[in-house]
Amino acid sequence: MSQGTLYIVSAPSGAGKSSLISALLNDNPRYDMKVSVSHTTRAMRPGEENGVHYHFVSEEEFQSLIAQEAFLEHAQVFGNYYGTSRVWIEKMLNNGVDIFLDIDWQGAEQIRQQMPNSKSIFILPPSREELERRLTTRGQDSEEVIAQRMQEARTEISHYADYDYLIINDDFDVALMDIKAIIRAERMAQAKQASKYHTMIDELLAD
Repeated sequence: MSQGTLYIVSAPSGAGKSSLISALLNDNPRYDMKVSVSHTTRAMRPGEENGVHYHFVSEEEFQSLIAQEAFLEHAQVFGNYYGTSRVWIEKMLNNGVDIFLDIDWQGAEQIRQQMPNSKSIFILPPSREELERRLTTRGQDSEEVIAQRMQEARTEISHYADYDYLIINDDFDVALMDIKAIIRAERMAQAKQASKYHTMIDELLAD
């Protein structure tokens, strides 16, 4: 069985990374693609489910998990903590499952250091005006929080060059096709194909 690929997906808040990952998995309801469900100390938003969107924990619980080295990466964003389960990620990858991590640039740096074979994708909005419009129309944040997110967007975007792939989410359907193309190309890599079809290749090479 070939090893799964860990995909790091980052973007400024409102650029559409979570929606793109969700659409990708909905279009491909297969066992070999999953999104990592992070732990967080932030409050649950309307429509979210514990264990589906995030594992919602208290700050005390989160600090305990840090002490146990349970996270592959963790960071504080907008006053809340977020962390990725180390054991679950490693288990899924060993079972040949591709995992998608929806994390910021800080978490991406930590992941790259520990898992250098991971692939990273950065998603950009077509303009600052469009990014602000999306943040405003989704109706989740106050004007103050939106202003803070716009300020943080510049910092997040400044790290785009650290990523393997860059996608502009202007047209959602096109951006989704771009992500699918990346995944398809990675699965066609020689090492993965050789691992998957080693018996057939051995037979083709037999005397």
